[in-house]
Amino acid sequence: MDFAVKDGYVVGLGDYQGKREYDFSGAYVVPGLIDAHVHIESSLLAPAEYARLVLRHGTTTVIADPHEIANVCGVPGIEYMLAEVMNVPGVLAGDEDLRAKMDLFEVIDGHAPFLAGKDLNAYIYAGVRSDHECTTLSEAREKLLRGMYVMIREGSTEHNLRDLLPLVNACTAPRCCFATDDRHADMLAGEGHIDDCVRIAVACGLEVELALRMATLSAAGRFGLHDRGALAPGRLADFCVVDDPDRFRVLRTFKRGVEVIDPGYREPACPAAPLHARVPEPRDIRLTGRGEARVIGIVPGQITTRDLRFPVDAAGIPDLGRDILKAVVTDRYRAGGSGVGLVHGFGLQEGALAGSVSHDSHNIVAVGVSDADIVRAIGEVVRLGGGLAVVSGDDVTALPLECAGLMSALPHDEVVRRLAALEEHARRLGAIANPFMYLSFLALTVIPEVRVTERGVFDVGAFSDVPLFGE
Repeated sequence: MDFAVKDGYVVGLGDYQGKREYDFSGAYVVPGLIDAHVHIESSLLAPAEYARLVLRHGTTTVIADPHEIANVCGVPGIEYMLAEVMNVPGVLAGDEDLRAKMDLFEVIDGHAPFLAGKDLNAYIYAGVRSDHECTTLSEAREKLLRGMYVMIREGSTEHNLRDLLPLVNACTAPRCCFATDDRHADMLAGEGHIDDCVRIAVACGLEVELALRMATLSAAGRFGLHDRGALAPGRLADFCVVDDPDRFRVLRTFKRGVEVIDPGYREPACPAAPLHARVPEPRDIRLTGRGEARVIGIVPGQITTRDLRFPVDAAGIPDLGRDILKAVVTDRYRAGGSGVGLVHGFGLQEGALAGSVSHDSHNIVAVGVSDADIVRAIGEVVRLGGGLAVVSGDDVTALPLECAGLMSALPHDEVVRRLAALEEHARRLGAIANPFMYLSFLALTVIPEVRVTERGVFDVGAFSDVPLFGE
């Protein structure tokens, strides 16, 4: 069957003749793919370079939450690129100022990990209709049964797709969609974007039609984007050509009826966001004391953490035998202090890692074996004006992130190359896979259970600072 396009829209299905015709015989044409929730900044790419990369994978629409750069740069950051409300306690308490902000918008995307029961009821009553933080099937099912849209996430460290896929069937697919949330450039280049989610879902046994619906029409419907998500008259001519529905290799992508080779878009200048951090001295991050310590437990494949308790003598840190290392967060916005905590599961046997990507405040965060290496790694990030760094002895591997300390101005293939060098250096030091993505979430105080900030250890459940020892 033919379909006709005029002025960027599909005008009809049937037999048509046009001024320019394409023959897609032997291939399949599907609507352009939609990412229902993503932080472009997490790719480490500037927006135009991000677009060039994901368009190759058939993505024509992303629901982008720019609060990372907004938190760093304010209004200029938003202009360069607020979608998601992460203040769950404020929503549940009926905060009037927060409610007034929510009332300005018809579509409110949620952020509610582990929320259940009456608290979930209150959250939905406040106007939130979707969530991308589900990590268990029971959690996703409860939210779906209460009328929410469930965004099934598959990012660099948030691997929830396979666990949540049993939720999807012909009845539930209209309220389920795919989201990547946080994917580094190397994963986008190597494994793909929403096309990767479709391939995983189909390989796990989901019908191709349902996977495609989640990747297109369901996501469009969630956000009231009734001009896209399907190849039908009156809809945008956003579509991609794939070799086979099961393999789902994207061959060509069209945006508003025009084939995308290279958008040729000139990237605007990123707003200035200098780092005002004071690089700590080793004595500033020295720990004292002994007793039962609260330790951040890394959960492989998730961004949640565990609140672990270990008997610890500060003089014995690092404890490589038990994989307990020091985690440090340094204030980027003023020449203030640094908070110190402990982390289990990072794997480092020597050296240190540091970065200026640290959700959501984007202070400088570091994990390391020695205080000297931690200080050197933080110093390298400050010297770069923002970036990622691995140090060990005299060896330093780094990726500058010139745009607000969050994104690189380099082409995506160069970012992928440098990120691979960083991760290879970290791997030689014993680090877990995707160490910088795990590092970037250590200070995220809205995801359970325990975190570290520039003030020290933070209990997410109590939503308060807590001592490292004795509680």
